[in-house]
Amino acid sequence: MMSTHRRCFAVFALALAGSALVSAQPFAAPLAAPAPTGAVSDGLNSRFANGIAAIAEEKVITVDDVRREIGQYAAQIQREARNEKEFNDKLEALQDSVIQDLIDKVLIIKEFKKEKDGKEARHIPESFIDNKIADILSEQFDNDRSKFLAYLRSRGQTIREFRKDQEEDIIYRYMTGQQRKSQSLVSPVRIETFYRENKDHFVQEDSVHLRMIQLAKNDDLTTDAQLVAKANEIAVRFRAGTSFADLAKEFSVGTTRLKGGESGWMNRTSLKKEFSDPLFLLKKGDISEPLVTADGCFLLFAEDRKYAGTQSIDEVRDQIERTLVTQMARSNQERWLERLRRNGYVKHY
Repeated sequence: MMSTHRRCFAVFALALAGSALVSAQPFAAPLAAPAPTGAVSDGLNSRFANGIAAIAEEKVITVDDVRREIGQYAAQIQREARNEKEFNDKLEALQDSVIQDLIDKVLIIKEFKKEKDGKEARHIPESFIDNKIADILSEQFDNDRSKFLAYLRSRGQTIREFRKDQEEDIIYRYMTGQQRKSQSLVSPVRIETFYRENKDHFVQEDSVHLRMIQLAKNDDLTTDAQLVAKANEIAVRFRAGTSFADLAKEFSVGTTRLKGGESGWMNRTSLKKEFSDPLFLLKKGDISEPLVTADGCFLLFAEDRKYAGTQSIDEVRDQIERTLVTQMARSNQERWLERLRRNGYVKHY
């Protein structure tokens, strides 16, 4: 949510960071309008003739609940499917995933609200819900309450029901965030083992972190010789200690001027030969000789270098740690959800 919500929800800030569903993630998306009449058939009515997809605890999950979450994706799946069978298979898999997520949400909310060790059940302060709805009105309805009410009517939903949905979303994000947060430490041994077993994934190409200054002909610079002379003047200032980024902001006419000539990491195949040949002769911190092309005169700066070969474990340690934390969090969340499913009442139709 926007900053107002973050301030009011400070107690849950770490838990909310990065929280999302494991599969279809229907609750993390912006509010979506119901699928228009005449949209691609989703087959839900034929799958669930009684209009009920599942029951979780006392909550009935209806076909309309599922349809609201997937309606916007049906047309996309149809465009991407190569035939009718593939379309039907993908659509049914998405429906099953959404139904499971809706069931899990009910079980997670139950877990949040249940009494533990004689303590009173937890609840979300009304002010948190008020601020979340205020953010939604601002971000998605331009603070136009009439648009918001029209949206609710299109979903057949009352304001009270909408408030309840927002409360449950807050609880859901908090609880799933807590599960992810609990898996944040990875042992050095595990990192080293992952590195040894996946060394092939850490092979890198020869690459350069490039900054560039482009000069073009104008009223004062009318010949290639004048462009080269100007480039040499800039190079002298660089060697005297002026940062290349500042010089690029001052002199470059290229699209990266405002970013100090920042062009990012480049490998040989991403550049024309006339640029890659001089660039890959540079060491870290070196500047090229003026390079004249049909587009003007260029100065190339190698801000950093990576040489072809397998990256050392120190170079990729943080990357591996993030990967392992994500894997552990996903595994932990799945175990947690399996426990909630075993201990809850769920009936599929």
